[in-house]
Formats: sequence, C-alpha cells, structure tokens
Amino acid sequence: MDGFASCFEGLDDPRTGNAGRHDLLEMLMIALCTVLSGGEDCTDMAEFARAKLDVLRGFLRLEHGARSHDTFSRLFRLLDPEQFRDCFQRFMVGFAEASQGVVAIDGKVLRRSFDTASGKSALHMVSAWGCEQRLVLGQIAVDAKSNEITAVPWLLKMLSLEGSIVTVDALNCQRETAQQVIDQKGDYVMALKGNQGTLHADVRTFLDDPQTRLPVSARTVDADHGRIETRTSTVSTDISWLQATHRWPGLAAVGKIVRVRETPGGTTSETAYYLLSSALSAERFGEVVRSHWGVENRLHWCLDVTMSEDRARNRMDHGPQNLAILRHMALNLVRKERSKGSLAKKLRRASSIPSFFPRHKRIEQPHGNSGRNRGAGVIDRSLRSRGGASPHLDDRRVCLPTPIRELLWSSGSAAHTRQFTTFSAAC
Repeated sequence: MDGFASCFEGLDDPRTGNAGRHDLLEMLMIALCTVLSGGEDCTDMAEFARAKLDVLRGFLRLEHGARSHDTFSRLFRLLDPEQFRDCFQRFMVGFAEASQGVVAIDGKVLRRSFDTASGKSALHMVSAWGCEQRLVLGQIAVDAKSNEITAVPWLLKMLSLEGSIVTVDALNCQRETAQQVIDQKGDYVMALKGNQGTLHADVRTFLDDPQTRLPVSARTVDADHGRIETRTSTVSTDISWLQATHRWPGLAAVGKIVRVRETPGGTTSETAYYLLSSALSAERFGEVVRSHWGVENRLHWCLDVTMSEDRARNRMDHGPQNLAILRHMALNLVRKERSKGSLAKKLRRASSIPSFFPRHKRIEQPHGNSGRNRGAGVIDRSLRSRGGASPHLDDRRVCLPTPIRELLWSSGSAAHTRQFTTFSAAC
C-alpha cells in the first residue's frame, strides 16, 4: 500500500496565514486515528490529540502541540471535497482487488447535516460498496438541486467495472446507467419497478404468467431474527420480444425473486423483478441480489449505529462531505484489520486496550535543546540512525493501530520523506 502522504499528494491546503501553522498531513493523520479509535467529530479529534500527545509525538512532529477543535473544524470545512475524494481513490489503490465481484450502488442521507439558518438541506451521499470484500470503493455527493440519478454516472466513472456486476435499486434503473456499465465492460442487475412504466408491466406479466415456460428455479431458506424467509429465484433469457419493443441497453435476461416471510405475526409475500445484462444462473442471480443488501447492512448501518454518522452535526461548508469520506477511509482500514471481533469492538480496542498496539521504543531528547523543540523529543531510533532520510516506521517501535501501521509501512513519497526529515532535524 502506498504511504500515507502519497495518498494526499495534490491536496491543496486551503488555510492561510496563522491558520496554516499546523501541518496538513499531521492533522489528517490525527483525524484518521481519531475515527479509528471511535471518535465522531472535530471535538473528539482535539481531545484525542491531547490525550494521545505522547504517542502521536512518537511519529509526528507536532511543533505547535495539540490542535483545538476549531482548527480541525476549519480544515474540514475548507478542504476541497473533490480533491479529498481523489485522495480517497488513491487510497483505494491498495485495495485494488475490491473492484471485482458485486458492486452495490446506493445513496444515504446524513440526517443532521442540514442547516436551517442558511436553508441548506441535508447532505446526500451515493456510495459504491464492494460486497465480497466489504469495502467502500468510492462515493460522491448529490448536488443539492438534483438526485441520485444524476450522481450515479459520475460515481461509476471513478470505478474499474471490468469483471464486476453492478447492482442498483429501482430509482437508479435508468437507460443511461445501464449503457455506461456496459461501456465500462461490466454487467448489471437492476431492480425494476413502476418508474419504468410499460417495461415493468411487460416483465411482470411475462414472468407471472402460468403459461410461461421458465427454467428451473433456485430456492434458499434462512431462519434468523425470529423469522423464516424463503427466496425463490427465476431467470429467463426469452426476451427477444421484449427488446423489440423497449431496446434496453445490454439486456440479456429478466428475473424475479419471490420472498415469503414467516413470523409469529403471520406470513407475508413479495415479488421483485430485475433486468440482467448477462444470463446468470438462478442460483447466482439470487446470490447477487442478496449481496446488494450488504450496502445497507454492512455500510449504512455501521455508519449510523457504530460511527454515529446520522448524529453528526457538522453542517457548514464542505465539512459534512469531507468527514463522510474520512469515515469511509477509517471503515476500510478497520475492515482490513484481521483480528476477530465486530467493528465496534475493534474501535474500542484501538482507543483503550494496550494489547491492540505493538511494543515501541523511544528516545528522549538530549539535554540542552530549546523548550520550543521539546515536544519533538521522542523519536524513532531508526529515524535518528538514518539521519531522518527514510519515511519508514518500524511497527515494533511505533504505537499505532494495526491498520495505520500497515498504511505507513511502505515506500513513501517525496513529501512523506521531507516530513520525516524535518521531524528528525528538529530533534
């Protein structure tokens, strides 16, 4: 994986004058460590910096000490969200394998990011979720005067879709989206509802007609959360008559899934219809549709319940969007951390359990240095012995959560090298 600094190359520092005295990369590192330790907002970042000051000075210079919450808030309000999103995409290069398999596209509103005084509506983000790898692949903010339909094509352009199956809900079942997925050498499975009018009616009539000769269906049964759910999947490639009328881009098959839920309160049934760009087997079709719900259960639910995104009150300027991207970065890092436990447990380990951190060795600053540089007096022995020329960190010496250690343990960029050279020279 590329070094931390290389992920943020090209990110302009929007601060001017005295406001820019705190190093940009150091602030981003503190912010990311805070979210990895369960922090939720800029106040938590400031408290984390004060509480972990000795640890942070083991690998950061922190020339002017801990930052205030206003300093963090100002930074995220002013950062260009387009550039910050590009940084996320460079960050995701380390998870390149995640672009394969099922990619679920879905939107989410940050409920408390509205601002009544200025008339600003809540931020609406659309995310791409790698279902098999459980990683966020990309995200984009919906324009305040538009909706998801216009944002999804821009999001897809950020992704490499070759060999992937893109799943979308009925809102994003659009001709333009289908064509773009095909143009990017991917496949799609699109939920089909009444917003496609006659196409939905024709597919429903065809698949529900008892006289229609359909291939063998696949059935799965799950018993969990006090209910029994039976799902029956059916796919048909007999669609030449349908394409003659509707000419849907790349359409190769249509399918339906019948869900029957048995609960103590009774039995309910629903049928959902889909458009497919490849003739999947009934079993694979059922798996793909089922995996789409991972974007709700493993992304949106975790952001709201574990990371408290819906309670976040950042609402000024670009703050909500930039912090949402930061949460996605932290979520991906935690997902890649291989110890056992839920997301919430891993965040608690990072913040409070010493065994989650490696052993580290530190050298106190020699006597006689000025008080101004005293804050940088704890450094990595390897940096001192190499004259500060290397950006590498020894994970036996630096006290960091495992995902952050892996992010830093790499060949760093020139900017990264300069950062640690300056850090060593100050000591």
